[in-house]
Amino acid sequence: FLRALPEIRAKLKRDAEAGFRGDPAAKTVSEIILSYPGFKAIAVHRIGHFLFSLGVPYIPRMLNEIVHSDTGIDIHPGAEIGDSFFIDHGTGVVIGETTVIGDNVKIYQGVTLGALSFPKDACGMLLRDIKRHPTIESNVTIYANASVLGPICVGEGSVIGSNAWVKEDIPPYSRVLPSSVETKIIQRKPQVEK
Repeated sequence: FLRALPEIRAKLKRDAEAGFRGDPAAKTVSEIILSYPGFKAIAVHRIGHFLFSLGVPYIPRMLNEIVHSDTGIDIHPGAEIGDSFFIDHGTGVVIGETTVIGDNVKIYQGVTLGALSFPKDACGMLLRDIKRHPTIESNVTIYANASVLGPICVGEGSVIGSNAWVKEDIPPYSRVLPSSVETKIIQRKPQVEK
């Protein structure tokens, strides 16, 4: 673990720099490191993921749940996350165990990278250790409240729009937008108190 810390620190530096590049409200990289919940969640995840990959029991999940409680961001320690990852705002983000995320990926609050269903064996028991969550290739942006579900692939350079519901592979350099929802404004009469 101690030998891995310099590499983990280097990845976190790239994550913080990605946050600074991706958020015009950030004034410095230090601000990202010290105050952004997305950075805190990814920092704890990078340590937890390393321990998880070593087969350390319980501690990776405990770390995950502590930071989940603190930030509202739930990243399973089994998820594989590439360099320069940024979670903007973060509340409500869920990243499942078998998710794979490439480099230079940015996601916003409320994004779910989850399973579509849970396959079972002939006895009705949940199957474990199978791919259930998406692969997000490099240079992808996923906007607020989008759900990307199942063992699908979102191709490199794609953009997933807010509130999109994605259940199938997305080719590289695609833009996914939810179907238009018309906003209706209905003028109400003021209610008179009796």
